[in-house]
Amino acid sequence: MALLRRVGAGLGVGLGVGVGAGAAGIAWFYSSVLLDTSIRPVYPERVLDVADGSVTLAATALTAQPGTWGLRWATDRASGLAVVGPVARRRPDQVVRPLLGGQAPVPGAAAVLDAGPFDPDPGARDLPFENVDVPGPLGPCPAWLVPADGDTWVVMVHGRGSSRREALRILPTLHERRHPQLVVTYRNDEGAPASPDGHYHLGDTEWEDVEAAVRFAVARGARRIVLFGWSMGGAITGAFLDRSAEAGRVAAVVWDAPLVDWRATLRLQARNRRLPTVLSPLATAVTSRRIGIDFDRFDLRRHPPAVRPPTLVVHSTGDTAVPVTASRALAAAAPSLGWPMRYVEVPEAEHTASWNADPAAYERMITSFLADALEAGRGGR
Repeated sequence: MALLRRVGAGLGVGLGVGVGAGAAGIAWFYSSVLLDTSIRPVYPERVLDVADGSVTLAATALTAQPGTWGLRWATDRASGLAVVGPVARRRPDQVVRPLLGGQAPVPGAAAVLDAGPFDPDPGARDLPFENVDVPGPLGPCPAWLVPADGDTWVVMVHGRGSSRREALRILPTLHERRHPQLVVTYRNDEGAPASPDGHYHLGDTEWEDVEAAVRFAVARGARRIVLFGWSMGGAITGAFLDRSAEAGRVAAVVWDAPLVDWRATLRLQARNRRLPTVLSPLATAVTSRRIGIDFDRFDLRRHPPAVRPPTLVVHSTGDTAVPVTASRALAAAAPSLGWPMRYVEVPEAEHTASWNADPAAYERMITSFLADALEAGRGGR
């Protein structure tokens, strides 16, 4: 992001000198960032002090986020993960948060608040699990299978640049409801096959790996499926609902900060990076040509999926990555689309951090929705 900001700051000069070549080059660069599957850890925050069961961080918009978070930190010699609680004290230049678990960070370390406070697998939530391979169309995709004695399985799909760890927050709640859970990977994830061109396809092909996961669950005894997706996981599962022959098995959907309009998301991210307004549609067009994606199909308000089961959409007003306005618009249009949808907006929290802002409230919301969506007409799981 820092590199993109520097590029954006110089765009006025570049576009003034050579509009065509300059704009095309920047659009290609922006498209390349979007499609890049490599993961580079970034630690933008700073640990100032650790004492008396608390950590003091340099004050930023992220370190002052409400709720419970992971704190990842790194020095030249060590790295680790701590769990920090809600802000206890705040000064203009400092934020103090209690240490709730994990390793104590090192004063002076670079750090980042991470929406995933648990590592490395479902064992961190005291849950039994099995490492399994889902036979995807490009090859085996590793997954965690958290067993339970119900026959409605939850297939969990993380977002772009994230990992299966995203699901660890909600596993115990779903386990209490006796849902077997399959936490999947898809092409270009660690341990999963690479896409033929080495790029993300933004949901346009990744849905096929979710289809393979649903078939895996059915082969293991699933009678119904719940899809649970974060961020780009919403775009992926939305494409599945539109294109997969298995979509009719889905009884309910949960979307957290879902990507339901790619163009709106790219416009927001371009503004975040201070790129000229004209560049966003150009970069979108370049991306469409490079990977063959039709972005119209990923505007779910105008082009809803063929199968529209009861859906819970949770989005936060502080999301700087995926616009909350797109979720609002979809929820407002849902009745006219024949799409049973419950929409919940969480104040302040950043992208996919609605659980972090208030874990207990989030878990009650999920439980209530699934009880209504799955049990009202079926008499149980």
